[in-house]
Amino acid sequence: MSASRGSRRRKARRRADMPLLGGARPPIAALLALLLAVAGATALVLGDRDRASLDAAVLTSQQHVAEDGALSLRASLDESATDLQRAAALFTGPEPVPADTVLDKLGKVYNKWRGTAVIDPVGGTLLAARGENIPLATVLKGVPEAKGDDKDGKAAFGLGPRLVKLRSGETRMLVVAALRGGDRPRLLVASGTLNVPGISSGEDRTLLVVDSAGTVLASDGPSVARKSWAEKARKTAAADSAKTPEPGGHPGASGHLMGGGKRGEERTAVGYAAAGRAPGETSAAGALGLSVITSVEVTEDISAVRTQAFGLAAAGILLALALVVGWVLLRTVQRPLLQLYLESRRLSRGELDRPVRQFRGREPARIGAALESLRKQRLGGRPTRTGRARGGFGTRGTVIVCAAVLLAWSAPLLFLLNRAGSTVTVPQQLVEDQRRRTDTAADRVRKALNEGWADVASVAQIVGAGGGKDGADKAVLETTLREHSRYRSVYVLDGDGKVLSRAGDSPRHPGGKKPHPDSVVQLNTSGKEPAVAAYAAVPGGKGRTVVGEYDTQFLISLVTRPGLGQVWLVDKKHRIIAADRAHGYRAFAKLPGRHLNDLAVSARRDADGTAILHRSRNSSIAAAAPFSDNGAVKGLDWQVISAQPAAWLELPEYTAERHTMLAGLLGVTAAVACLGWLHIIVIRPLRNLADQAEALAGGDRKTVLFPQHHDEVGAVVRNLELIRQQLRPATGASAKPAGRN
Repeated sequence: MSASRGSRRRKARRRADMPLLGGARPPIAALLALLLAVAGATALVLGDRDRASLDAAVLTSQQHVAEDGALSLRASLDESATDLQRAAALFTGPEPVPADTVLDKLGKVYNKWRGTAVIDPVGGTLLAARGENIPLATVLKGVPEAKGDDKDGKAAFGLGPRLVKLRSGETRMLVVAALRGGDRPRLLVASGTLNVPGISSGEDRTLLVVDSAGTVLASDGPSVARKSWAEKARKTAAADSAKTPEPGGHPGASGHLMGGGKRGEERTAVGYAAAGRAPGETSAAGALGLSVITSVEVTEDISAVRTQAFGLAAAGILLALALVVGWVLLRTVQRPLLQLYLESRRLSRGELDRPVRQFRGREPARIGAALESLRKQRLGGRPTRTGRARGGFGTRGTVIVCAAVLLAWSAPLLFLLNRAGSTVTVPQQLVEDQRRRTDTAADRVRKALNEGWADVASVAQIVGAGGGKDGADKAVLETTLREHSRYRSVYVLDGDGKVLSRAGDSPRHPGGKKPHPDSVVQLNTSGKEPAVAAYAAVPGGKGRTVVGEYDTQFLISLVTRPGLGQVWLVDKKHRIIAADRAHGYRAFAKLPGRHLNDLAVSARRDADGTAILHRSRNSSIAAAAPFSDNGAVKGLDWQVISAQPAAWLELPEYTAERHTMLAGLLGVTAAVACLGWLHIIVIRPLRNLADQAEALAGGDRKTVLFPQHHDEVGAVVRNLELIRQQLRPATGASAKPAGRN
């Protein structure tokens, strides 16, 4: 009985001496846990994908359409307000410019306003007017000059745009700016139509512009429950307005809604976006509380992508492989390590009555043979080499085989299985939305270039009024460059093309060449950077011309839109002028793909643009939209081309493909991380331990053995060091008598 209790105590002490942390147990346990988690995730994420997921792609597309419209609307209103304030500032001088002269010059440059007027805010007198009547009571309401308490016009100068409802039911936007000059302040007022943004509506799309109360201010397309959708979108937008816009996202509330209906029937997909402003951004129109709502009728497909059985089978196979791999690692790595620890511990304590057990596997067999040799040496034997004890499969090979087994499960999921292919059904609505958004981008670029030319033309009016004085011209040019981020340089040319005055970077107008007539011109067709400039002749300037060169980054910002894929602005020879920031580009390079060139050629014949679903190994939706032939850009003959890989769309086939790849990637990550951990912490030190044990058994008594980690391998190293210390005195004692003889 006492012997049995003593044996139990010894076993308890041995267990207490064993390391509890580190070693082979944590990576093996982590591998099993991670593989179990990957199997569960595979079974969950690879469920059947109902075609209702198709609604997500269409809804997201409607949201992007609404965001494009909201940005276009806000930019148009901001530009109108800025243009009027800038024009009013250009008429500033010691003497007041006659009201009729102001309106005549304004009409020669800008033709966007339905009516303009100059009024006396103190007496409410109309001094001059052009176009439709402007409601003076609305203009004077709340203006400080109307009460006579702001004689210099500073308060009125900062007045933002406001919306006015006419008796006819139409909505007008009024812009007010102060005309400074003389002793009596005056106000310059312009009224413009609040139109829906430049998005082609067609017969199936409804576009609405609503205010913060949900009132429809402008509309286009068929009437599909406009009021109810406007009210519902307004409430949803109000709930989203408290959220902080994501960096690079839409500056304001945006989202989408899906109308009710039975499965397989037509439903209304709605997108909404507020024409707001991001935190820290200045926008006069952003404070008006306007939103753009778009809706389209779509037919829901009730079919489904079946992947549930595949997911369950893949998860089951992974579970089986995890059990096999875990069992192999336990039998070939962890258990031999524990047994080696016990054997080395026994020898270090002087228990030499039993021979060391034999081990399977290359490294455990080498260490076991070395321990047996050390046991015999402790009993009086000679040091022997154990190099023959190298048979069996190595632990490194075992880990490699386990990794290969797990990668054999992960690699097909990552690269082969559940591929969507080129036969995925892409809804025609998405193709049409790509065309509409590309057309909107082309319209945005065209308007921006035309607005830039109008600014240059207004500067030309001031330069002409200044009589050609270099100092006055340079001051006007510097002010224009400072207030307009769209230009890289602004300068004045004489009739022979010589630069008379400039502000900004060096002019790129060809030296010795006469200025171009009033238009926006592409100055080069090769080089590192495109050169595009707006030319406006100075009235009565004897050939003098004001030139504003557009900044390339300004052109890039115009074509950069989320959810549109890759976007290129190309010239008439299909050379790239600008492209979206995310993908980069090389100036004047060709379009990447013959189908895009063919699309550009066909779009040039169709004024409304065109779009295709390009079927290839990697299908994509491509669209092209040429500039409409009007304004200062009519001679450019440019186009906007866009292409979006179908795999980027939220379609069920591509969702299943991405989830399958995710499962494979998780399997690869778990296998590489845990088996790599095991190799670094256990296998490599174990191979070094085999070399050290054989060297000690071969007679090396000088090399001190110390553990690198507090784990099973480290425990064996500590025991070997104890054995070395026990063998060293005996060797010294036997050598000393030999010296006497």
